Amino acid sequence: MRILIFFTIGLTLFACSNSTNQEVKVNHQVYIEGEAQGTTYNIKYIDSNQVNFKKEIDSILKAIDNSVSTYLSTSLISQLNNDSDTVIVDSIFKVVFLKSLEISNATNNALDVTLAPVINAYGWGFKNKSTISPNLIDSLLQYVGVSNFELKGDTLIKVLPNAMLDFNAIAQGYSVDLLANFLDKKFVGNYMIELGGEVVTKGKNVEGEWWRLGIDKPIENSETRILSAILSLENQALATSGNYRKFYEEDGIKYSHTINPKTGYPVTHSLLSASVVANTCIEADGYATAFMVLGLEESKRIVEMHDELDAFLIYADSLGDLKIFITRNLERQIELLED
Repeated sequence: MRILIFFTIGLTLFACSNSTNQEVKVNHQVYIEGEAQGTTYNIKYIDSNQVNFKKEIDSILKAIDNSVSTYLSTSLISQLNNDSDTVIVDSIFKVVFLKSLEISNATNNALDVTLAPVINAYGWGFKNKSTISPNLIDSLLQYVGVSNFELKGDTLIKVLPNAMLDFNAIAQGYSVDLLANFLDKKFVGNYMIELGGEVVTKGKNVEGEWWRLGIDKPIENSETRILSAILSLENQALATSGNYRKFYEEDGIKYSHTINPKTGYPVTHSLLSASVVANTCIEADGYATAFMVLGLEESKRIVEMHDELDAFLIYADSLGDLKIFITRNLERQIELLED
């Protein structure tokens, strides 16, 4: 048995400091970096007093982990997944759960936070990997579906034993939103927050320009990162999802990390990368994940129905050549790069 696993973030931040210090001050800019949620975060903001909010930021991230981290055994979601039929949830858990249902309803259940048993079986979740077979997938699909959970006030009830929740497709986006809300309350008017590739910006950078971010070209096994476009964010949120660098090969079969909740199997379509711009990062994160399940045409249909969403989609045509789809509102914010 041979297993190859590939991971990366499909986004590049421009003009980030290369310093290893946790705080860098340039022209009233504060740069804070750290590790959280199994990845890294980078935050840049302009503050004439150059106040370092790292302690408060890490406290917020810890509170999020205590609520919805499947890798923390004492978190609320882990309690529900492991040995409890009911859990009293906090505001973080409740917002993420309800927003996931909203996006699920808007995408024909393409985003399904109850898919955890199947995700775990493929080795992408928080349990040991299983040997995939049609019988196994069929047996696990009975635990998939929001009807297996019921929210009554602040109490979440697990209706069917062995059902599980996994918010990893949407929780990082909400984490970025919470950090943005914190800086808003501190009257910080210009900032860029990035956590695991999910981004929220407000105002402009120290050069007085919109914050600029690079979007990767979806190329498998590339040792260097090649950008397909540079996006200027204007008080917006951005999330990118893709299969091209998060998959494994086992016995000659490729398994991508995007699982179709209806079939229980990895998706196989032409859409390689979905970057979604929205008013909040939880929405951008959730829709980007859903689009990778739905594929190109259905994603285009949904984004065109939602004025609050914009998308930059990269797909392969019948010859395997990379093509792009950009929503009209986003065209002026994107600089396409030559090969």
